[in-house]
Amino acid sequence: MQHLIDLDDYPVSWWNRIISLSKDIYTNPARYQGACSGKVMGTLFYEPSTRTQMSFQTAMLRLGGSLIGFDNPATSSVSKGENLKDTTKIVSGYADILVIRHPLEGAAKAAALTADCPVINAGDGGHLHPTQTLTDLLTLTLEKGRIENLVVGMCGDLVNGRTVHSLCKALSCYQGNRFVFISTPELGIPSYIKDILSAHGCEYKELSSLEEAMPELDVLYMTRIQSERFASVEEYEAQKNVYVLDKEKMKLGKKDLVVLHPLPRVDEITMDVDDDSRALYFKQARYGVFIRMALVLTMIEGRDTTQLLKGSVLRDVCCKNPKCITTREHYLPKSFRKSSDIAECEYCDERILL
Repeated sequence: MQHLIDLDDYPVSWWNRIISLSKDIYTNPARYQGACSGKVMGTLFYEPSTRTQMSFQTAMLRLGGSLIGFDNPATSSVSKGENLKDTTKIVSGYADILVIRHPLEGAAKAAALTADCPVINAGDGGHLHPTQTLTDLLTLTLEKGRIENLVVGMCGDLVNGRTVHSLCKALSCYQGNRFVFISTPELGIPSYIKDILSAHGCEYKELSSLEEAMPELDVLYMTRIQSERFASVEEYEAQKNVYVLDKEKMKLGKKDLVVLHPLPRVDEITMDVDDDSRALYFKQARYGVFIRMALVLTMIEGRDTTQLLKGSVLRDVCCKNPKCITTREHYLPKSFRKSSDIAECEYCDERILL
């Protein structure tokens, strides 16, 4: 069975096919009307979402399919204590494809282990967001004409930003991309992302000033400081307004700069930036529908099989990440990728010294 949990499960050539199919759907939408007639999508959204949830729903409806699911676990049997396995098993028996968003990292992979239909990861905690990444790649393809040889600035909450992590990993697979990480020390890019960039030979640097970074960027990817990822209100308040993109800072950017944002925004981009032709975050959100239409078609056809767990079960080792799905769903096999004295959790990518 084919799933989309992490883009790393597929070669770059597969990503390019999805982008190419999305472009064809964007150009020739009538050709795909009714392509999923009689098919049902189940959406399991364990945390709030507007764009991701509605764009998946729109994608399925435009393909002629129908929808079931929930957007609030409080209105489902989850509120009665039902575990992820049972919820997934039941709904996957009703649907032809499942889309899941969950606050715990690795939840989509955990769901796919026992699902009876394809599963698409719509965001798992601060870990990954592969459909947003494909949306970002499509946006760059359509608006910049390339996804190679770009200087990409990432600004804001880089430690919890699953969209940032996914996009960095993806762009590192294309030639000549360089990265500028703009954040406070507390919200800096995780070391495992730096390791991935280094392994691909990608240059990167870390700055604390958005003004300093602006003149050299081809792409600026702004992110929200995510209150839901902080342990306390005080920690969030100390970080929330450090980086704000406004008209004055936009004057420092290139004429062909592209400003993206996975949305929602709070205060990190002022409203007056919306009128700048380089601000493409609303277009970016619209492009997400075409990517998700392409993914639904591809996953339902199911030409490939996704191997979910490739490592070893280490019975005496537990993931140290408190946000990992294995900390709540204790029936899950504790699977790790081993390298010398390091074990890496196959659900959330947390590294543990053995």
